[in-house]
Amino acid sequence: MSLSAATPADLAAVMSVMEAAFDPAYGEAWSSAQLLTLFALPSARIALARDDESPCGFYAARIAGPESELLLLAVDPAWRGRGIGRALLRDWQAWASAKGADDHFLEMRADNDAVHLYSQTGFVECGRRRDYYRGGDGKLRDAITMRHRK
Repeated sequence: MSLSAATPADLAAVMSVMEAAFDPAYGEAWSSAQLLTLFALPSARIALARDDESPCGFYAARIAGPESELLLLAVDPAWRGRGIGRALLRDWQAWASAKGADDHFLEMRADNDAVHLYSQTGFVECGRRRDYYRGGDGKLRDAITMRHRK
């Protein structure tokens, strides 16, 4: 697997992972137009993981002073369980730390299975918004904010 900064030319590959990884019932996937705005920001990064030429995962993140926020992280379901999510997390934190960010934050649905990955890699819950997300089934779900300090 290789992991590198994505460019606008990689947008279709990133979107292919997004479409495979995010359940449309939750409405969490971003559009290509939303992702394109990140490429213009010097404080943002999209990184793409590939196995040979096959895109298998990506993340989008940004930095604001001493803090970094993970905006999206996705691994294509066909590639899960191979350490790609952990590799993407490590790359995000290394990139953000090199830019001076010591605190790393993310927010997600409390019932998202990825909470286990984040907990196992040192993230701790530091906030909760009750009934923040509404799924396609109409059910309200909490959002949790997690933090990892360097």
